[in-house]
Parts: sequence; structure tokens; C-alpha cells
Amino acid sequence: MKTIKYLMVVLTIITAASCKNEKQTPKAEDAAATETINKTEKTMNVLFVLTSHEDLGKTGEKTGFWIEEFASPYYYLVDKGVKVTVASPKGGQPPIDPKSELADFSTPATERYNKDTATKELIKNTVKLATVNPADYDAVFYPGGHGPLWDLAEDKTSIALIESFYNANKPVAFVCHAPAALKHPKKADGSPLVKGKKVTGFSNSEEAAVQLTEVVPFLLEDMLQENGGTYSKGTDWAPYALEDGLLITGQNPASSELVAELLLKKLEK
Repeated sequence: MKTIKYLMVVLTIITAASCKNEKQTPKAEDAAATETINKTEKTMNVLFVLTSHEDLGKTGEKTGFWIEEFASPYYYLVDKGVKVTVASPKGGQPPIDPKSELADFSTPATERYNKDTATKELIKNTVKLATVNPADYDAVFYPGGHGPLWDLAEDKTSIALIESFYNANKPVAFVCHAPAALKHPKKADGSPLVKGKKVTGFSNSEEAAVQLTEVVPFLLEDMLQENGGTYSKGTDWAPYALEDGLLITGQNPASSELVAELLLKKLEK
């Protein structure tokens, strides 16, 4: 009789424990599902930095940022749900290279930009770079145009910003002339950020083709090599981009969307 009672007690305990586990399992599954949803729905924030420089050396001509190099990566990222904030050293409306508005350089992205009043308004009101908190963003992207060779290459705020992103293990991306902004940034050990890195940017041969070799303050290809970067290029004017750890660089305007693709893949890892 005692044995029967003992067995009944054990059976009751096992049944109760089983019921308890059944009740807890859905909760655990719900928590896991919620965590997955939260990760999926997390909005990525990318900072775009545009030049504020408008004078093309002493030629009397104007420069600035190249529309294609902003528009193509901008639309690629926002169409994927990325939130983009645009900044510049002076804030407000950054100068647009007038040549980038010519029909010869029209692309689907520039045509979309030309009809996009909301994005034009965004550009008109860029955030002043000095007010940016790198902690608010997951990555930074620098579109080109000749302007960065003069201002972003020497801008102390930009230099500190790039170093902050890189040292915080966040991707830094540049296209065409924008790698000029890599002239002075350093790694945590004090060496040039590009030292030992695979890099590209507007080539000497492309600069010669646009007849600005003697106008620009320095040749981008030469600077990257002088800073210890392992420079390479593709065919002139064709898409070519490199990823080396956190550093992503593109050679020319045609490479701008490719840089954005590499950046997004890096952010999604």
C-alpha cells in the first residue's frame, strides 16, 4: 500500500513538472521571436559627409560634391531602410559641382535626385559637422567631388570623426576624391589609418584625363601610397571598390553604388 502511495506521489510530481515546462516553453519561444524581430527591425543609421568647398583651385571655376556620388549610394541605402543623416563642415547647402549636373553625367540616380524635392531639401539643410555625435551612427560615408581635396583633407573635425568611427569598430566608406579625407586620420597606434590597407580612389590617370593634375592640391593616388596604403585601381571610369576590414573605398563616380553595397553588407554582418 505504501508503495502504491509512493508511486502516486512521484507520478503527481512528474505531471506537475511537465505541465510547468509546457507553460514555460511558449514564453521562451515568444522571447526568442521578439528578440529576432527587434534585431530585424533595428534601423541602421549612416552619416553622409559632404564637402563645403566650392573653388576649383585658382581656375575661377567652381567645384563641390559630385551628385552621382551622393545620389547613387544615398538611394541604395534608404531604399533598404537605412536612415541617412547628411552633414558638412559648414552646414547648410553644400556646393554642387556644376559639371555633375550636365546631361553627359546623368544617371538614373541623378535623374531621381533632380525630381526629389524632399532630398534636395535635406541637402539644403545639412547638419554642421562639429555638432555630430559619432555614437549616434553605425557607419560614415564620404561622397566625392573635387571639393574634399581642399577642405575634408585638412578638416580637424572630420579627421577626429573618422578616427572615432574606426576606433569604435564602425565602417568608414569613401568614393572617388573622398579618400582625400584619409590624409591625416590615424589608427590607435598613431600610424596612418590607411597604412597596410588595400585602398583605391580617383587615379592619377583619371585626374590627367580631366586635366586637373596641376590644379588639385595633391594627387589622391600618390597620397594614399605615401601614407602606406596598398593602392590599386581598375579600368579608368569603370566600377572598382575595395573592402579591407572596416575601410571601404571606391575609385570613381561609377563605383559609388558598389561602395554602398559593400557598406550595407558590412553593417548586416
